[in-house]
Parts: sequence; structure tokens; C-alpha cells
Amino acid sequence: MQIFNTLSGLKEEFKPIDANNVRMYVCGPTVYDHAHLGNIKTPVVFDILYRLLRHIYGKEHVTYVSNITDIDDKIINKSIATGKSIKEITEQTYQWYIDDMARLNVLPPNHRPKATEYINEMIELVELLIKNGHAYEAKGHVLFDVESMSNYGFLSKRSRKEMLAGARIEVADYKKNPEDFVLWKPSDETQPGWNSPWGFGRPGWHLECSAMSAKLLGNSFDIHGGGSDLIFPHHENECAQSMCAHPNDDFAHYWVHGGMLMVNGVKMSKSLGNFYTIDQILDKVPAEALRLTFLTTHYHQPFNFTFDGLEAAKQTLDKFYNALLRVKDIAKQDVAPDERVVKALEDDLNTPLALSYIHELVGDLNKASDEKSMMDKKSLLLASAELLGLLYQDPSIWFKGESTDEAQEIEKLIAERKEAKKNKNFALADKIRDDLKAQGIVLEDSSTGTTWKKI
Repeated sequence: MQIFNTLSGLKEEFKPIDANNVRMYVCGPTVYDHAHLGNIKTPVVFDILYRLLRHIYGKEHVTYVSNITDIDDKIINKSIATGKSIKEITEQTYQWYIDDMARLNVLPPNHRPKATEYINEMIELVELLIKNGHAYEAKGHVLFDVESMSNYGFLSKRSRKEMLAGARIEVADYKKNPEDFVLWKPSDETQPGWNSPWGFGRPGWHLECSAMSAKLLGNSFDIHGGGSDLIFPHHENECAQSMCAHPNDDFAHYWVHGGMLMVNGVKMSKSLGNFYTIDQILDKVPAEALRLTFLTTHYHQPFNFTFDGLEAAKQTLDKFYNALLRVKDIAKQDVAPDERVVKALEDDLNTPLALSYIHELVGDLNKASDEKSMMDKKSLLLASAELLGLLYQDPSIWFKGESTDEAQEIEKLIAERKEAKKNKNFALADKIRDDLKAQGIVLEDSSTGTTWKKI
């Protein structure tokens, strides 16, 4: 398998530290509001990598950790603004996120640690950094001393001057250097906090991932992932903390980053009015169409979201599910995925190429004429699509849509049509059929009854 490593700036052959325990850590969300498109793209991308690693090394030989940040100034500010407790905000938002992941068919990671569950590990990490001469206490804060690390900036490949220019640096008179970042900060009586050697306080954002990854994956592990916006300062500071606390270990071997998300060619921003939450998108199309949309662009490149692209993905899935609807009564066998799909994904997750082979497999299924061929082609298509997290639904359900109320209304009309035909009121039966067709609903009569699908 080849993967692009931000650390080297090159596509490299992936060589795990231990093939019996391939370890991956991906930065998860801060739970204070509904997930937006940018929050969703990253877990979909790394779900593909997780599926591929499980295919190559075996499900029991891959450990995937993706954290939840449930202590952060954004959460505190949301609590102040809404009057809701921090617990209420984080628990509700966490459940929204879990539900979103399920809708998008993102496999649950092996561990989904919450930051508040690892405070002791964070305190221990800060103590190690102070002991090793890489951190200092000042006015209730503990800060990382950037000058103490000779190669600080090696991941993002930025000079300290570029770092100052490219980041929002908090100006504080207690810092030795403007670039020094907070490991621990004081909390007042209105803010969440924990007792520590430096007083009542809470961790800095960067500290959390270093502590959780070390606890669950060890001081050295294989892959660390996230969006490209996290390379600096978050991942750079993770490197600094982890490697200075554990100088005999080398932290993550491969740094994998997804490209920036754009909307109609412009960076997504609330101020520009092009900011979309997952719920706003899924009001328009099924979740699987959004997942497919993300896969049409190579993960490492900037992804340009458009509603035209979303609709095109929906139409593509209609074609795929139409092929499966034709063979819905044909049994599926357990087979290996198409080797071409596997090879495409092994080449730095080339999902556009993998999708081109899925299109070919759908074409092969449509051409199949006997039951044995249909079974073979269907099985191969589904096994290959599973690596991409696609075609996981019953085709009949796909065409019936996701609205229970709408489906019930259609079934009611079908029952009325059946009764009309029984009473030889064919004019009414035809009117119901034609009215549904005008709404994009096609009825298909057979000896076993009437089925319907959307077109």
C-alpha cells in the first residue's frame, strides 16, 4: 500500500510497526454544534482507509482511535450563550455526531475517547514536559517552550517567522516567546476544571490528542490523520508535546491529511452564506449520495462541494441500485472484492479510480442473463462497494426514499388502487397510477403484488 506522508511530502510504501496491530489515530470533532460538511468529510475519508487496512491486515489486527473533544472554550462559550449546561450541550451534540456517522455508513472506530476521561493522563504528560525542560509555569498557566525544541516546525515545514504570520498567536506577558502554546490553563469558579499541581484548571486543545493517542495506541504508532487545516498548529504542537515528553519514541510514522473543503470554489464560511450542516444537506438527498460525492475527488486534493455534484451522485446511485433491484431476489455469496478496486485504494486511496471500476461492475451485472452469472456479478459488486462503504442498503428501500410518512402515503394509495381494480373501477386505478407517476413514483405490477420506486 502506498500513502502520501505529509512528514516527507512524498507518497511512500506503508510499512506498519507491527502488522498484527496496525494503529491509526484521527482527530475527531469538538462537540458544541451540528456537524458541518468539513466535519463530515474527514471521517468518511478515514473510514475508507480503515476499511482498506482491515481488508489487508484483518479486522482483528487494526486499532482505530478517533477522539471527541468535550472540553474547549467553544463549548464554554456555547453554554454561556444558550444557558444550557456544558454536559447537556456535549451529550446532545455527541449523539448528533454518532447518528450522522451511522447515516453515512462510517464504521465505528475501536475507541472513541472523550477528552474529559483522560485528564489524569494529560496532567502526567505536562509533568513530563516540565521535567524534561520543555515546559514552564507562568501565572497559573503551563506553556510549551518552543525554543526548547530545535526542530519545532518540522511537520508543517514552517519557520518560526512563518508560524507567527500564519497563526492566531495569543499575546500574553507571561509567555517567554509569542509562539509558546498553552498546555494547561486556569479555570475560574464558573468554568469547568480539575485540580492539578498548577491549580484548578483545564487542558489546552493540543494536549488532549497527545495524551489520548499515547494511552490507547502507545508513544509510537502508525498513522495520524485529519484535515489539512490541522497540520499547523494542532498537529505540529502534538508532535512537539509527544516527542519532547517521550524522546526515545517517534510518535506517528505517517501523517495523512485530507484536502480543504470548498463550496462552489470558495472556502466554506458562515459569513459568506455557504456554510452547510449535515442536516441541511440530508434534507435534499440521502446520506449515501453525500458519501459518494466525497469519494469522487481524491482525498488529498481540495474538495469542491456543489449541489449539482450532489445531485449527480444521487443519480449515479439510482443507476447502481437499479442494477441491484433487478437481481434483488438473487442470493449474494461471500467473495473477495475486485482486485482492481483494491489496487486503486492501495494507491493512496484513489477513490475516483476505484469508482470507475464500480461503474464497470454495475455494467457487468446489467449484462448478466442467467442466475449463476447474476449471483457472481452481484456478489463481486457488493464486496467491492463495501470497501468504499457504498451500496449497503436494500435497493427497494433506496428507491422508496427515507421519508416514512411519504412511504406510508404511497402504500395507502397502492392499497386504494388495488381495491379499485378489485371493484373493476379501472379509471380510478389508472388515475392513482398516473398521479403517482407524475410525482416520480413508478408502480410495477406482478403476480405477487405491486411494488414501487422513485425515478
